Amino acid sequence: MKTALILLDYIVDIMHPSGKVARSAAQAVERGVVQKANMALAHARANGWLPILVKVGFRSGYNELSRQSLMFGKAADFGALQLGGPGTAFHPDLQVQNTDCVIVKPRISAFYSTGLEALLRAQRIERLVIAGVSTTWAVQATARDAHDRDYQVVVLEDACAAAHASEHGASIHQLATIAQIIRTTDITEL
Repeated sequence: MKTALILLDYIVDIMHPSGKVARSAAQAVERGVVQKANMALAHARANGWLPILVKVGFRSGYNELSRQSLMFGKAADFGALQLGGPGTAFHPDLQVQNTDCVIVKPRISAFYSTGLEALLRAQRIERLVIAGVSTTWAVQATARDAHDRDYQVVVLEDACAAAHASEHGASIHQLATIAQIIRTTDITEL
């Protein structure tokens, strides 16, 4: 089955302790999510999966930003999530390669207003293995959208983090209805 690995928002502003909106940084460090994402990337590359790195970000001037959004509305005030700036760089420990596909999204889901769907269809992808920060938002939104687009959805539970362990746990519990939940060590069984 043709598979893509989708890693969501492993960027400085969201998951590095120095990030401007890094509510999930402590749990990401505690859970070792970058190391687990690197394991998943290595497996994906070795097995012919399509590696896709997704980041949220806004161009200078923040024109795509909805000021009504309770989540993103103040990003411009903080200077957060600005494309080309240090905050939207991938986490320094993430082992990114030039051949990895990069998708920039202006909202929570990786599908909203991006070229992700066209990329997946062009590559005839049937299964998405998803991990990211935060479990509560980006992972849930993308997994739900993927499910509704008829992809087989797998979530790498231990390569995800949220602001609090309880949020992460609740999200994984909800996602188990529409996605197969596995640990990174189980990825070889796919």
